[in-house]
Amino acid sequence: MVHGSGWPLTDKAAGGDGHGGWFLYHGDDNQVMVGLIVDLSYRNPYLSPFDEFQRLKHHPQLKRYLEGGKRVAYGARAIAKGGANCLPKMTMPGALLLGCDAGTLNFAKIKGIHTAMKSGLVAAESVFEALAEDDAGGRELTAFTQAWESSWAWQELQASRSFGPAVHRYGTLGGGAYYFVDQLLGGGKLPTLHDTTPDYRLTPAAEATRIDYPKPDGKLSFDKPSSVFLSNTNHDEDQPCHLRLTDPSIPIEKNLPEYAEPAQRYCPVGVYEVVEESDGPRFQINFQNCIHCKTCDIKDPAQNITWVAPEGGGGPNYPNM
Repeated sequence: MVHGSGWPLTDKAAGGDGHGGWFLYHGDDNQVMVGLIVDLSYRNPYLSPFDEFQRLKHHPQLKRYLEGGKRVAYGARAIAKGGANCLPKMTMPGALLLGCDAGTLNFAKIKGIHTAMKSGLVAAESVFEALAEDDAGGRELTAFTQAWESSWAWQELQASRSFGPAVHRYGTLGGGAYYFVDQLLGGGKLPTLHDTTPDYRLTPAAEATRIDYPKPDGKLSFDKPSSVFLSNTNHDEDQPCHLRLTDPSIPIEKNLPEYAEPAQRYCPVGVYEVVEESDGPRFQINFQNCIHCKTCDIKDPAQNITWVAPEGGGGPNYPNM
């Protein structure tokens, strides 16, 4: 198991201004899982998370594990990584918000299955107690909150709550040093850091650095079409597009001149294209390629895209992921 952070997202020479980290895990049958987490707070509209990932695999630390291998799967998704600082109110009348949907991921460790499962266990106990009291359902299970905040999972998230804000405030090296000292003292001992009001708006394209990504070599790095093919994504082509535009004019009239339409790059499977035609550019949505990562719903600078559930249960069918 190998974890890392910084490069290539902090490579200023290439125009990168982002934060994030990567992981490599060994699996059964000589399989290796490698991935890059890109903080969607990046400001350069030319940054492409997909292409940053392709660059990452050429790093000597990862290349030595990947050379000579065969790519067998590909996928992507947005994750909630704010941890304890960003957990919402998890109870409401008749329902509980749990696990990764609530944001129980320990981002410092890039691990979240154990904390998500613990939130589910605490929820099951809270529901069981309510049923034992002849609760017919519908009321708010406030006892869950106290039980959750008494659990080891909550304590773990509290101990790592300053990791993200430290990296955002002091950079990869400075933030990493702050967190190292914090953990050395026992976790959560240094003053708790919170993200101040950072400006996460995209920089206008005219002021941003273009990033010249190298062409994929077909061995370690690959293109989007062949990658989405490996995700086994399928949507019936005659169904309504599940990627809704509030204002269909915005991509071409606003996002293209201001930000070089970043949807072309932040989407990891090429769903969004700007097609040049004789009468001008046209915004095209290839919704059949969508792997439901929901990045567009988050990163669109005009907040003009809404992901809704597609008809027929379509989407990616990931093997071994």
